[in-house]
This record gives sequence, structure tokens and C-alpha cells, in this order.
Amino acid sequence: MEQKTIKKIRNIGIVAHIDAGKTTTTERILFFSGKTHKMGEVHNGEAVMDFMKQEQERGITISSAAITADWKDHKINIIDTPGHIDFTLEVERSLRILDGMVMILSAADGVQPQSETVWHQADRYKVPRIAFVNKMDMQGADFFQTTEMMNDMLGANSVVFQIPIGKESGFEGIIDIVNMKAFTYSNIEVKAIDIPEEYLEISKKKHDLLIEKLSDFDDTLLEKYLDEKEISVEDIKKAARYAILHLLITPVFCGSAFKNKGVRLLLDAIVDYLPSPLERGVVLGYDVDDPKQTISRKPSYKRPFSAIAFKIINDPYVGQQTFVRVYSGELNSGSYVYNSTRRKKERVSRILKIRAKEREDVLSIKAGDIGALIGMKTTTTGDTLCDEKNQILLENIHYPETVVDMKIEPEIIKERDKLGIALNKMALEDPSFKVHFDNETEETVISGMGELHLDVIADRLKTEHRLNVKVGEPSVAFRETITQEVRHEYKYKKQTGGHGQYAHIDFRIEPNSGKGIEFVNKIKGGNIPREYIPAIEKGFKQTLEKGLIIGFPMLDVKFILIDGSFHPVDSSEMAFRLCTKLALQEIIKKSKPELLEPVMKIEINTPDEFMGDIIGDINRRRGKINNMRRYRKGSQKLDGFVPLMEMFGYASVLRTLSSGRSSFSMEYYKYSALPKSIQEKLIEESLKKKKQT
Repeated sequence: MEQKTIKKIRNIGIVAHIDAGKTTTTERILFFSGKTHKMGEVHNGEAVMDFMKQEQERGITISSAAITADWKDHKINIIDTPGHIDFTLEVERSLRILDGMVMILSAADGVQPQSETVWHQADRYKVPRIAFVNKMDMQGADFFQTTEMMNDMLGANSVVFQIPIGKESGFEGIIDIVNMKAFTYSNIEVKAIDIPEEYLEISKKKHDLLIEKLSDFDDTLLEKYLDEKEISVEDIKKAARYAILHLLITPVFCGSAFKNKGVRLLLDAIVDYLPSPLERGVVLGYDVDDPKQTISRKPSYKRPFSAIAFKIINDPYVGQQTFVRVYSGELNSGSYVYNSTRRKKERVSRILKIRAKEREDVLSIKAGDIGALIGMKTTTTGDTLCDEKNQILLENIHYPETVVDMKIEPEIIKERDKLGIALNKMALEDPSFKVHFDNETEETVISGMGELHLDVIADRLKTEHRLNVKVGEPSVAFRETITQEVRHEYKYKKQTGGHGQYAHIDFRIEPNSGKGIEFVNKIKGGNIPREYIPAIEKGFKQTLEKGLIIGFPMLDVKFILIDGSFHPVDSSEMAFRLCTKLALQEIIKKSKPELLEPVMKIEINTPDEFMGDIIGDINRRRGKINNMRRYRKGSQKLDGFVPLMEMFGYASVLRTLSSGRSSFSMEYYKYSALPKSIQEKLIEESLKKKKQT
């Protein structure tokens, strides 16, 4: 019974580039599954899934929303995710816990920049996927060109499972290549018909091609195909499920969600082809005390409890909601759970099933479920929750780097503490948003993924926390690093009236390209007691957070603790922490530090006649266009890289250069060394500012 129940669960995400129709598709799924009785529309702010005020005003999804729908005796847990690059963490943490995803593509625009980003995020977590080519009724819609773009730009190995009847304003229906049936639509009514005569040849051709491709992954199907035996629909579906689960193919479906065409067939495809938690199999984790030792958890109610917290929302009515995906076991309301990441016990006062902004109390959640826990005090995004007697540590969530800073202060000075509390709550909800207080300038600085991200934060302070704030101009979030390996020995000795302070370390720091901040302890023989090692690591990391050149956090530095000594009376954790900080400050010049700037990946869609001016302008911004490809007849898609500091206000410049006919999107690519001349100018300005304060 348990296996049958889990087998009928689908945990899926709806993902796409902005404005491809994710939320509209989700709203239609809710309507046709009977979850809602009225279709909410994004353009008039009535979408169930876009429940934040900022989402309704802007007509975009900002925060991923979860809801459960029922279809053909299956429970489908759906997460509608944002499409704008500034909210990419929402997609990242959703994909971390999903079993499958539906990639929505606009038939008029094909594969867009965020489509590529999401695709590669899904590759990181090996998420099985199907594609839905939406907006088949739009001008310029081209189903087959979109499937070709999927292969060229995503390496999707796309396989057509449906083909459209007509296109653009003449889009009338869909031909199901698997069942060899056709469907036409009139408002919400659907009618099954025979395949129209003019589509018979292409339908048979695509049907044969589908079987031929699937035969590569299924010996039974291959045998029947070669022996020209009858191949049933179930034979095709079985082979397709295997190929999709193992990321061998991407089946492509089509429709127009806004016009209610193809959504019910998409629901059938979710049930037929995307995996249940059971098919996704065991989840792998690590031993809490020995990260090299792996532990597995089977999706079963009878196994020890394990789950991952993937999202936190502060609700004004019920307090902090901690969203979790359960991988094994069962959790009951009112019971205790162990946070193996923080090594702390937590009490679960209530368990909720979430329906976008609405909620329902339940007594328990089990393997395969997604729910929200109330009462968690220390749990944050990415933490593992488990049974204390059977501990496991699951893979954490990848967090992107922040690239834009903004100064912020309350209009009323007395509300500074209130602002600090509100910002810390938001940072807990959104790990891609950071806040810190600059002691030198006595300013609060917020950091995020882009201008829109920080604009939404400022807006939420006004609407949710009733705080009027003043914000500065967005600025680039630079970083620092080192380029030279240095070995150093440092002794910290201070005598006071009582106990003195003594710490002695021998260490090496070196560049750690692409591997982040790393601390390695190579102390042998107890020259420094084990209890002081975390203090040295803390001193190292705290120093790097504040930077060593002009105060920006450092990236890609490795600290190797080689030797040292201690005093049985005068040594302390504080002494070793201070020793580490002073030692690093002493050798900073020897390590040849440099400033880094965020470089963005940019994509520009432009008519041919404006290409020269646009490329010239990008070159003047220290950027580089490294690829041009035909996008539509008479227009090109330009791909390249450009420093973020050169791109503020670019939207209005591009409009001027192209008479409003070009568009662009950009996303963070990597941090790269600043040119020496700009680096020297920034250091000089920073020193002047320090003298003034």
C-alpha cells in the first residue's frame, strides 16, 4: 500500500525564461485539475501562484510558490518558479528537491537566456524533464525551430511527442504522436478527432522516428521494431519513461496555455512520463562525523526520517514557515526533529500543507511529501532534518554570488533597529540576499543578484514591514583575492594584570582558483590543542569577510595550518583568533592581492541593421561579443561577456541605438581581475574616503 501511494506522487517544477508562460500554465493546471474554479490571470494580478503584492504589480513571479493538484488518481506537488535571473536562487533551491520538471518554452522566442541557465541548473541535480512549447498561437511561433534550438543550445536530444495543427492565429489543435490521435479546442472544450488528412504523412513519420529513437534504450521495443511486430502504446510509454528518467531524451509537447490548449495533455504527460519519488530511487547523504562515508535513504515510510529545508517564509499570521521535502520516514506534528547541519534539536509545533498563500494543518508528512513546518528556531535553507538516532547529512544547495550593492537607511533614525531586524529576516528567507553594517562609514549595505532584486527588497520593507527607507544608487559588489603563495609564522603575546594572551601559528596561504575559501589543518602531535583549531579557522574566515585591500569579501583563498605552539595558562580561543587576524594583515602585501569584478554573460536580440553600433558600444564597455547566430529572418542573437560596472543604465542606451527594436538579458558569469588602472583608482578613492571619515 505504501509503495502504491508513493508511486502516485509527482514532485515537479514549472520553469522557464521570464514571460514564457509558467504561471499561466500552472493556473490552467489548477483549473483543469479542479483545484480552482476560476482561472487567475497574470496580467490582471489575479494569479493564485503570484500572491505577493510585488508579483501582482510587476506581472512576474518573484518567489517560488508550492501547491498540490490531483490528476487521474495521482497527487502532483507543483512549484511555480521565477523566470527573472535576479531570482535564480528560487529556481536553484526548487530544483534541488524536485523529482521532475516541465520546461516551458515560448514558440515565438525559442530558447532564451534563462532557459539555458535553468537547464544547466537541472543538469547539476540530474532532474528528469519534459518540454512544453507554449504560445503556439503567437505571431512568429515555430514549433519545429524551437525543438531544433533545444538541441543546438541545450544539447537536449529533443524528441517530438506531439505536433501542432496550424500555427500562429491558425493554431487549432494538437496531434498526439504516441497515441496517433488528434485534438481540437473551443475555449475550454476539447474534442478528439481523426488525424486530418494533410497531417497524416508527417504524423506517421514522427511516430516512426519516435519508436526508432526509443528503440536505442529498450531491447524489447527494438526487437519488435526490427521484427515489424505490433508496438503498443504501453510499449512506447515504458521505453519513454526509462529514457526520460535517465536523462537520455527530452520529450516535447505543445499548446497555448492562455487559450487552454494542450494543458490537459500536459497533465497526462506529467503522470505518464515524469518519475515518482520511488523511481528517483534512494537519496545519498553523508555521515555527520565522517563526510567521506556515504549513507543512503530509501523513499519509504518505514525508514528513518530524513528531509531537507529548501525555503523559509516569515508569515505575519503563523510566524516562520520552513518548507521541507521529505525523502524518507514520517514526521508527526508536535514531535522533535534533529538538524544535523546545525547539530541541534528542533520541535515541530505544527505541520502545514501549502496552497500558494493558503494553508491547511495536517498531522504528519511522509516520504515523498512537501510541506511547511512551524516552530523551527535555527533551521535555514539547505539544512538537513533527520532522526537523531539515525543521523544523515544531505547535499546542500548551491548559492550564487551577489553582484550588486546598495546603501540603505530608514527615513526615521529611531527605526534603525527595526530595519536591521527586517533585513535579517529577509536574509534568512533568501540566501542570495546579504546585509552587512559598515563600521567605518556607519552605513547599512544590502547585496543582491541585481537591481530588480534589491528594488523588490526595498519595496517589501515598505509594504510588509511598514518601513520608509532611503536607498542609494546601486553599485558593483567587488571581491578581493590573492595571487601569490606565502608562508608565514606569527606569535601573539600580550601580558596583562591577570592571565596573559599567547598564540603562535605557522601557516601558508595560497590562491585557490574556483574552489572558494578553504581551511586545512595539518597540525600533528598536539602542538596546538584541537579546541583552538576552530578559533583559528574563524579568525581566517572573519578576516576574509572584511577583505584585506579596501574592505570587500575575499574569494578563492586556501589557508593551511602547518604548526604552532600554545601556553597552558595564557592561550585561549580569543588569542588564537586575534593571532590569525593580525598574521593575515601583516602578510597581505606579500600575497599580491587584487580586486575582482563581476563579469556578466549577455545576450542581445537585434535586427541586422543595428549590429555594428551595438557591437561597437559593447566593446567600449570593455565587453566582448564572442558568438553571433541567426535568430529570426533579418535578426541576430549576440552572445558575449561584459563587466557589470559598465552596464548600469544599458537598457535605455540599447533602446536609443536600435530605435527600441533590440532587447537584452544578462546573468552573472564569474568574477574576473579588474584592469590595474581601474583597480588603482578604486583603492585611491577608498583611501580618500577613509581619511574623510
